[in-house]
Amino acid sequence: MKKEVSDLLVTGNRKLNHDNFLIELKAATQVAEMHPGQFVNVKVDNSPDTYLRRPLSIHDINESSNTFSLLVKVVGEGTKQLSLIKEGETLNVVFPLGNGFKIPAKDEKILLVGGGVGIAPMMHMARESVKNGAEVHILLGARSKIDHILLDEFKDFGYVHITTDDGTLGTKGFVVDHAVFSGKETFNRIHCCGPEPMMKAVARMAKRMNTECEVSLENMMACGFGVCLCCVTKTTEGNKCVCTEGPVFNINDLEWQI
Repeated sequence: MKKEVSDLLVTGNRKLNHDNFLIELKAATQVAEMHPGQFVNVKVDNSPDTYLRRPLSIHDINESSNTFSLLVKVVGEGTKQLSLIKEGETLNVVFPLGNGFKIPAKDEKILLVGGGVGIAPMMHMARESVKNGAEVHILLGARSKIDHILLDEFKDFGYVHITTDDGTLGTKGFVVDHAVFSGKETFNRIHCCGPEPMMKAVARMAKRMNTECEVSLENMMACGFGVCLCCVTKTTEGNKCVCTEGPVFNINDLEWQI
């Protein structure tokens, strides 16, 4: 799908909990061509101190309305301004950017792991995987029960497993403490997004299970075109820009000490 810069109509802004919002945008081109794991760069208006665009994963698509959604967590002034946008307004967006996850074949069994706001690309991935005939397991981790979002929506696409740091919902502990990593379950592939320490822990478990694993890196991506070099990461083939060569990488291609 060709990249474009457009002012897109906001068709909805849904508050999910205390600091997460789901913004829906109307696209001019076919959203069906967007690949799970790709992202957009959003211009933030009404925020004088926000100079750079904000990279956000494409959370999900709706082919019938030709819209796509972005999951926004308020962590600073830029994302706070994005959370205030109203239906009928527009957002200037560069999209779609980067390379996405490997879509499973029919009858393959995959595990999607999302930690915190790292759940963002997993809804689109789950939807496309089920459409392709795969069996999908979705492991979602958060600090506490109040931090979990969109659980019912995820259940539409697979078996949902939950962890919380404090034990208020699901298994107490980190995502790697869940029983899906006990060795009793086998998967053709694991796909992961979240804080880097979590992704490295999942990568270690994948190595032990002899399972292919992809991770979506969350490096700062200011331009989205590989020009600013803010997002460079070390790979087995040298330094690469996450925004153009990723954000999704096979763990075997990263120079991670796991």
